[in-house]
Amino acid sequence: MVSSAPSRQPLPKPPARKPQVPGPRPLFLALWLPWLACEAARPAGQPDAPFALVVRQGSALRLAATDPRAETLGLAAGMTLADARARCPELVTTPEDPARTAAALERVLAALGRFTPVVAADPPDGALLDMTGCAHLFGGEAALLRILAEEMTRLDHAPRTAFAANAAAARALARHGAHGGGDIRALPVAALEPPAETLVALRRAGLATLGDLAARPAPALAARFGEGLVLRLRQLLGEVAAPLVPRGHAAPLRAEERFPEPVARTDDVLDVAEDLLRRLGRDMEERRLGGRRFVVTLCRADGARRRLAVETGRPTRDPAPVMRLLRERIESLADPLDPGFGYDSVALAITRSEPLSPHQIGLEQGKEAVDDSIAALVDRLAVRLGPEAVYRLVPANRHLPEVAQAALPLAQGAPGRAASFAARLGESPPRPLCLFDPPQPVEVIAGVPDGPPLRFRWRGHLFAVRLAEGPERIAAEWWRHEGAHSGNLAGHPENGALTRDYYRVEDSEGRRWWLFRHGLHAEQAHPQWYLHGQFP
Repeated sequence: MVSSAPSRQPLPKPPARKPQVPGPRPLFLALWLPWLACEAARPAGQPDAPFALVVRQGSALRLAATDPRAETLGLAAGMTLADARARCPELVTTPEDPARTAAALERVLAALGRFTPVVAADPPDGALLDMTGCAHLFGGEAALLRILAEEMTRLDHAPRTAFAANAAAARALARHGAHGGGDIRALPVAALEPPAETLVALRRAGLATLGDLAARPAPALAARFGEGLVLRLRQLLGEVAAPLVPRGHAAPLRAEERFPEPVARTDDVLDVAEDLLRRLGRDMEERRLGGRRFVVTLCRADGARRRLAVETGRPTRDPAPVMRLLRERIESLADPLDPGFGYDSVALAITRSEPLSPHQIGLEQGKEAVDDSIAALVDRLAVRLGPEAVYRLVPANRHLPEVAQAALPLAQGAPGRAASFAARLGESPPRPLCLFDPPQPVEVIAGVPDGPPLRFRWRGHLFAVRLAEGPERIAAEWWRHEGAHSGNLAGHPENGALTRDYYRVEDSEGRRWWLFRHGLHAEQAHPQWYLHGQFP
């Protein structure tokens, strides 16, 4: 019996592995705005004065935050306002408002979205950006920091920044280390942001830097200072992940309609735009939003595009007023629309929106109808003349009548604030709608030194006072004028250093005037009288 050995076939070679391309190195950018609260609240008229925010703690007013100018003068958070004014009499203050600071941080986060899609808030005054694979789009890290500095300057903020391989390290370097880089192990132990008693214990143990902590056994550190401190240290060193929670982005309010064949009539295209408005109106209703700026893009068959933008004074979801404004915009164009060979598509985008909650319709529609008609008139004027040519009065944080309101363009006005201001005026003593600028000096004869006028002469005419009501006393804004706290300013109404007593008077012919005495006899020997307005 003959047996043959089985033939051995050579094994196939394994397929060659493709070389793995290394991914981009992790890169995180931390942004710290140490003076964000003060930068958001600083009054526009005093850019160079030391500034601070105050908060009431118990029975005392204390500084909650200071700007760089106040810090150079030795002022710091926690100091009483009385001590701060003793050191710096020219200090300008305003109450702390966390909501205002949060709104300013939200504007910063929105501006940072142009650099990376992963932006996380680091409240109350910081942000973290995942720049992995994004820095080269701006020319590298140095060029990115220059562009970022320009963007923050536009928003009137002065940030401190730092790059690192993880978010926790970047945050620690921005707040406790050198700008734009540095050794994480050289940072002080305060970078861990431990409780005050833990920080004192670390320093007493001779542990001054993160490198000193990293050289110690982790179990010993955890037993003495807690596991939270060790976890935070490992996150800063990159041994444990510190994930970001990116800021959410709402879906854009945009809709588009494409035509199978070009449409030559502009009216037909506008009818489609109205349908798109109704479609976006349902989306805005779900989000409880109302549109303020609507942009229609008409795309012609030859590739040309024409954009039409209109703005409304109040948020709205109603297509009718928006389409009326669009048609008026088309009629007022210096270069009329030319359909050419027709339009291929039309797109509608709502680039500016505001909260708009549903409201109960009242039985009496008189006031609502008047408000709607005024808003429609303002919108039509803005379309025909331009939004920068239409102004609205916005209340200012001043109590002197001539500066209590500011005229701002329609695009910058705040109708909600103006409405509440008007409601407050309804509770105060009546004032003329139009004031003399500047107040007109008059000669007055009064029965008693600080009493109402009996007669006054203005522009050569003598007016006999039949009725008088007042005074309405308005204190001086002494904190806005150098030397006013010591009473060494001249008594002219422009300096605002003296008390004003306003009177509403009616002369013998039934005309009503608004006069004020600038200064009491206790403040100066011969107070001057001024005519500030006339009632209709």
